[in-house]
Amino acid sequence: MPITPEVLLARVEEALGDKILKSKVALDEATIEVAAADWIEVATTLRDEPNLAFDLMMDLCGVDYSAWKDESCEGSRFAVVLHLLSVKRNHRLRVRAFCADDDLPLIASLVEVWPAANWFEREAFDLYGIVFDGHPDLRRILTDYGFVGHPFRKDFPISGHVEMRYDPELKRVVYQPVSIDPREITPRIVREDHYGDVGRRGGAA
Repeated sequence: MPITPEVLLARVEEALGDKILKSKVALDEATIEVAAADWIEVATTLRDEPNLAFDLMMDLCGVDYSAWKDESCEGSRFAVVLHLLSVKRNHRLRVRAFCADDDLPLIASLVEVWPAANWFEREAFDLYGIVFDGHPDLRRILTDYGFVGHPFRKDFPISGHVEMRYDPELKRVVYQPVSIDPREITPRIVREDHYGDVGRRGGAA
């Protein structure tokens, strides 16, 4: 039977000590924040400590906190977030670390700890521009090789910077400035009368 997030958090705090900068239980899951400088050491401990045994890295993603919940950002802008699972002990943990430099967000690669981190780190590099030091093949994975910028950054324009098309005269793909005029569309929602009226379901009175 899995332990509660509170009990798990106590075990994590005991194992990591002062490596933890912040900790809490949020959305029924234990969450810790650590320094980017301790990223590999923390990950290795979480994997190898018998009472924790986080043998599966479920997800790794980047986050841009430059505009968080319509509030201005204080502190570092870019963070990397891990979601870990212990198959052996059936508990989960969320781990976050902020990159120290907003101009060149840098953090160590976890490919040597969990090989599954490979493509997740490439995705975070592609979409946020976060550099994973020591990654064996850090290149774009979702956007085109000639893509300019990182589309999940909150200052990236919705329409992008460039567009590509096939030029029949040149017989190749060409890149050019975006030709779409920016516009704002408000969706029109049409619903039936009494939509969702529980009293009308199943012939109820």
